[in-house]
Amino acid sequence: MVHDWLPVYGGAERVLEQMLHVLPQADLYSLLDFVPEDQRGFLGGREVHTSMIQRLPMARRRYRAYLPLAPLAIEGFDLSAYDVAVSSSYVVAKGVLTSAEQLHVSYVHSPVRYAWDLQFTYLRDGGYTRGFRGALARVVLHYLRLYDVASSSRPDVLVANSRFVARRIWNAYRRRAAVIHPPVDVDAFSLCEQKDGPYVTCARLVPYKRVDLLVEAFRQMPQRELVVIGDGPDLGRLQAAAPPNVRFLGRQPHEALAYYLRHARGFLFAALEDFGIAPVEAMACGTPVVAYGRGGALETVEDGVTGVLFTEQAPEAVAAAVARLERTAFEPARIRAHAERFSAARFRAEFEAFLEAAWARFEAEGPEALDAPGYGLLREERPSGDGAGAPSALSL
Repeated sequence: MVHDWLPVYGGAERVLEQMLHVLPQADLYSLLDFVPEDQRGFLGGREVHTSMIQRLPMARRRYRAYLPLAPLAIEGFDLSAYDVAVSSSYVVAKGVLTSAEQLHVSYVHSPVRYAWDLQFTYLRDGGYTRGFRGALARVVLHYLRLYDVASSSRPDVLVANSRFVARRIWNAYRRRAAVIHPPVDVDAFSLCEQKDGPYVTCARLVPYKRVDLLVEAFRQMPQRELVVIGDGPDLGRLQAAAPPNVRFLGRQPHEALAYYLRHARGFLFAALEDFGIAPVEAMACGTPVVAYGRGGALETVEDGVTGVLFTEQAPEAVAAAVARLERTAFEPARIRAHAERFSAARFRAEFEAFLEAAWARFEAEGPEALDAPGYGLLREERPSGDGAGAPSALSL
């Protein structure tokens, strides 16, 4: 197993955790490992083989500053002793070096977003729009794009975490990818039929999450209340601009988050996300979701059944969607059943079956068979009766 880096136990690490359940004997490689002791349980006590970046000055706090060294560092891992390499990649892990005798399957969380479709947002938010720092940042991102495309040809098979990401992979790399949606711990959230609480959103408070959009929408709806859970660099700015009916609770423990999600009249989600785990967690509580109808939300939220989608990132569109949600009769048990289709058990079963099928074909016909017409393309078969947002059954 090769993972980009391990600074904390975050979203990508939750996927890695389930991969390690499927491959319990796998050795784990990562550019660095600074996961705090109280978060290391998902590693199962295994040693993490790290790169030279682990030992560089201030790597724990400023590891992103060493991004230009990441391609060289990932190529420094010697994996020649293994039959199979599985990379969990959102930066450079897919660029690990393997031979023609080794199967390499890469689960791509996303092409490097700050080098592709979020480049201008990244430059603007980081203050890199002018001067020497801005020019240097653009040069680094240019060469990161070149490396990202070059390294995308190294895996034998690519797997995306959503159909939205699979389209982005095609746009950036001109390669097709299978789709296996990431695992959501739906068992950590319980169904509640009584929706008597305020509206809720939960997000890291950074610009692209568009929590500002929700704040402005609720300014137009003073009779309704919004609770914002999460922290981040935009917390102070958003609090200062918020009307009285919007409350910021900061980062909350799981028990508090689960309580608010269970009782919420609706969960608000305004970001353009690759997948979006938080809406699925809300649906696991039987809570309908109001979501921006692009990206991963189109694959998780079934309009009129598990929530309401809005098509424009504007306060008026959010307010109209909330009004529509209140006119719609939702069935919490049905919403919960929909969320269960994104469970960790489902992910493990699909990922294991996929690896077995890829290995069988690799052994029987060689790596070139995985990229031949009718072989390397993954077929998406929608089970009969599934709704528009249902996960696909995948096969090689």
